[in-house]
Amino acid sequence: MPVLVFGHRNPDTDAICSALAYAHLLRATSHPDAVAACCGPTNRRTEFALKKCNLEPPRIIMDVRPEVEDVCHHDIVTANESEVFYEVYRRLKTHELRSIPVLDNDGGLVGVLSLLDVLELIFDGESDAKVARVVSSSLEKIRKSFDGRYLNEVDCDRRQDLKVMVGAMSAGKFTEKLNALPAEDTLVVSGDRPTIQLPALERNVRGIVVTGGFELSPGLLQIAKANGVTVIVSPYDTATTTMRIKSARAIAPAIEREFVSLSAKQPIEEAQQQIARTAQPIFPVLDDDGRLIGVLSKSDLINPPKPQLVLVDHNELGQAVDGAEGAEILEVLDHHRLGGSLRSSQPIRFIMEPVGSTCTLVAQRYRAAGIEPPAGIALCMASGIISDTLFLRSPTTTDVDRDTLKWLETFCDTDLESFAKEFFETGSALRVSKADRVVREDCKEFEEHGHRFSISQIEEIGFDLFWNRKNELREALEQMTTERKLDFSALMITDIVSNGSLLLMSREPECWEEINYPRVDLRLYKLDSVVSRKKQLLPLFASLLETGTHAR
Repeated sequence: MPVLVFGHRNPDTDAICSALAYAHLLRATSHPDAVAACCGPTNRRTEFALKKCNLEPPRIIMDVRPEVEDVCHHDIVTANESEVFYEVYRRLKTHELRSIPVLDNDGGLVGVLSLLDVLELIFDGESDAKVARVVSSSLEKIRKSFDGRYLNEVDCDRRQDLKVMVGAMSAGKFTEKLNALPAEDTLVVSGDRPTIQLPALERNVRGIVVTGGFELSPGLLQIAKANGVTVIVSPYDTATTTMRIKSARAIAPAIEREFVSLSAKQPIEEAQQQIARTAQPIFPVLDDDGRLIGVLSKSDLINPPKPQLVLVDHNELGQAVDGAEGAEILEVLDHHRLGGSLRSSQPIRFIMEPVGSTCTLVAQRYRAAGIEPPAGIALCMASGIISDTLFLRSPTTTDVDRDTLKWLETFCDTDLESFAKEFFETGSALRVSKADRVVREDCKEFEEHGHRFSISQIEEIGFDLFWNRKNELREALEQMTTERKLDFSALMITDIVSNGSLLLMSREPECWEEINYPRVDLRLYKLDSVVSRKKQLLPLFASLLETGTHAR
């Protein structure tokens, strides 16, 4: 399983770009299998940046909880339902397996065969002599079972239920027993005994196996050819040859066709419950089209591997990809407040600095490692900084951000001034997205003083589009609050020209009248010089909610 570098849910440009750039650095240093990932599709502004960088978006992964396909064995050893015991047994022995999935001629899964079941084929019906002597096979499979050679060959690939008769008795007794069997289904096994071979040939039996390496006399062989009797020479003695003939029995009767299979996309927890009470030794794993893609045993699910994550642009599990609570967190790079919900079983690298962008921290890691980023990766990190700092105009901007962006510009093939202008003009969420997408596009959830709430933020050039859509945006915000069972939700619309914002609320908690910003419409406030969610708006919310708590 690769190391996954994830930004937060509803990722913005900084989250996407920091994940891509840091995964690139990890591949060049400590984790060659690192992969950038995200919890959803990128917005149009981020798409514009990645296109300029000539980079593919991160892999979309909505849940990192391991699935059956993550732990199953993909190097599958199978059997075909037309095979016989010795063919399958050799395969089981070679690969040290106890069970094997069985396929039909079209590659479809038909059942599971265990070593115990296949061994029973050898001893099937030992208490009943009539059953014990029947071998369902072909003469060709039988010949191969003891490495024999033909003296006469007649339709040897045809499969039938052959009754094996060993000529280890007097000629008279043998003839008596032979006459009681259907000659066309009888296979006679005998050493160099013409008195046994002649009556068998005269009865036109299906075949004769001559043991000990002996051959039929020329006269008897002539009769065999005239009567259409297959003759096979075995290099082994009669007892060994007979045992090997039994190993040519078809496996079909021993296949367990009522079996439990697992879906490749099935969560491991669900699979553990499904197989807990079955004695089945292995479990075939199927893809969505029903094709066999792997196998696993119960032991494979005892201690399944945990996904390994690197978190960028967030440090709270509430903002992380689903399943992160059960993953192994290797590292965190963030520029937000410490959330406190993250736990680890081992010490991890935790980098948190009060800078304007996580991409600033990633770029610092490049500089510390002495690695010069390729032009596309450099522009990618510059995009994150430009986005999160509003091109260094946000109050969150630090001298570190300014210095880092200047350093990155030396590797870019693009003028950052022109890029930033085009970046902010591209992909207005209010122009291209439905209201429910707008309020979810860059949305983060928080918990302060007993309140669970979300803050979404979009950047626009002017507020004209917002005024045209404020009612539908309010409804979408209210709906999201209800769906997520939040106390309230907020949408922050930031004008990157005037460096101010409008704040739309789905509900207003107690003491909201203390906000001290002008109310311009229903649950809508004008916030001059407020452009940062983390440094300005979130602390404001925390202060108001704390006031409400004390008031109660």
